[in-house]
Amino acid sequence: MTRIIAGEFGGRSLTVPKTGTRPTSDRVREAIFSRLDHSDSLRSARVIDLYAGSGALGLESLSRGSASATFVEAATPATRVIEANIRELGLGSRSSVVRERALPYLERSTAAFDLAFLDPPYDIADGDLIAVLVALEPRLASGAPVVLEMSSRKRHPEWPVGLQLVQSKSYGETTVLYAEHVR
Repeated sequence: MTRIIAGEFGGRSLTVPKTGTRPTSDRVREAIFSRLDHSDSLRSARVIDLYAGSGALGLESLSRGSASATFVEAATPATRVIEANIRELGLGSRSSVVRERALPYLERSTAAFDLAFLDPPYDIADGDLIAVLVALEPRLASGAPVVLEMSSRKRHPEWPVGLQLVQSKSYGETTVLYAEHVR
C-alpha cells in the first residue's frame, strides 16, 4: 500500500497502477521529503513530477505545502490513477495531469518549476535520460532541486551544464540523486 506520509493528507492511501510502474517505497519517499523539508524546498513550490506513475511524489509535495504540481506520465492507465488520486484528495485546482512522454512535454512547455522529480523506468537508456535532463534544465528556477530515482545497478548520468549533483544516497536497489539548478 502506498500512502501520503506527512502534511495535510498524511496517512491517506493512494491508488497505484496495477502494472507498468514501480512505486517509490515509503522509506525512500520519507528520506527524500525529509531532505526537502529540511532545505525548505517544498513550501509554495511549483513541482513537476516526471514519469509520475501513481503521482505519489507530487501528491506528497502538495500535502506538505507545495503550491502546484504537474504530473507527466505517458501511460494512460497510470494517468487515470493519478487523476483518481487527485480527485480523492480534492487537489484538482492545484494539479494538472499531462498524458505525454517526458521529453516532448519538456520541449514544448514554457512552464517554470521550483522542484523536479524524475522516477523513470530503471531500464531507461542513458541517452534518453540525458535528453530529458537537458530539456528540463531551462524549465527550472535558479536553485531548484532535482530528485532523480534510479537503479543502484545503473551508472549515474552525466549531468548537463546548469545542473549540479549535490548528493547520492542508496537504499538497496534504489539510488536517489539530488542535484541543483545552478543558473
